[in-house]
Amino acid sequence: MATIIVRNLPPETHRALKSRAAAHRRSTEAEVRAILEQAVRPRQRTKIGSELAAFARKAGWAELEIRRDPSPVSGAEFD
Repeated sequence: MATIIVRNLPPETHRALKSRAAAHRRSTEAEVRAILEQAVRPRQRTKIGSELAAFARKAGWAELEIRRDPSPVSGAEFD
């Protein structure tokens, strides 16, 4: 596993990191790791339709069967 050293960290930033770590009940080092992970990892975005379908299935409301129309869409006409 890689190691990094951060030099010239302002005391205020260090105090803020220690405070944030204490609030999350972890070490300052673990807090910095969590912050770095969150900053550089891509977020997974879920589409709202998928979320709603999953919610409906979980609630037992409906089994959704989605069929998409494969025919091409015609462009708009402006006369």
